[in-house]
Amino acid sequence: MAMVKRIFGSNYFLWLIFALPAFGMISGLMSGDSSFERLLHPTGEFSARFMIIAMMISPLRIIFPKAGWLMWMMRRRRHFGVAAFFYALLHTIFYVVDMGTLQTILDEIFALGIWTGWVAFIIFIPLAITSNNAAQKALLSAWKPLQRWVYPAAILTLAHWVFVHNNLGPALVHFLPLAALEIWRVWKIFSKPSASPAI
Repeated sequence: MAMVKRIFGSNYFLWLIFALPAFGMISGLMSGDSSFERLLHPTGEFSARFMIIAMMISPLRIIFPKAGWLMWMMRRRRHFGVAAFFYALLHTIFYVVDMGTLQTILDEIFALGIWTGWVAFIIFIPLAITSNNAAQKALLSAWKPLQRWVYPAAILTLAHWVFVHNNLGPALVHFLPLAALEIWRVWKIFSKPSASPAI
C-alpha cells in the first residue's frame, strides 16, 4: 500500500500519464498511421483540457475545502499548466510543419481562428517558464499578476477552437464547466457581506 501511494504521489508517474497521449500521437506519426494535419486537433484538445483542469482547481477548493483528492491536485496544479503548454507547443510545431512554408503561415495569420491561437500560445510561454518555485521567489508580488494572464489565454483558446472548426458545441462542452465555476467564484467573493464599521 505504501508503495502504491509513493507511485501515485510521484511527479514522475504524473508526467508519464501526461505524456501517454503524446507518445501515441508520435508513434502513429512515425508509423505512417497518422499525419501532422490529423494530429492538430487532438494536441490542441489536450492542451485545452489540461489548462481547464488547472484553472478549475481553485474554485473547486472553495466548494470542497477538505477534499483529499483536490489537495493532491492543488499541489500539482503547476504541472497541469505546464502540460497544457507542452501540448500547445506540440500543436504549434505540427501546425508549422503541416503548413510547410512561412508564406503559407503568413497568408492566414490574420484569420480570427488563427491569430487567437498564436496570441494564446505566446501568452503561455512566460506562464510556463515561471511555473516553478525559483521564478515565484524571484518575481515576488509580480508572480500572481503574471499567472493571471491565463484567463485571457483561455478566452483566446476558446475563440481559436470555435473559429478554426466553425463549431461551437465541442468547445463549449469543455469550457462551460470552467466558466460556471469562475462565475460562481466571482459571485461568492462579491456577495460576502462587508465588515461592520468599528464603533
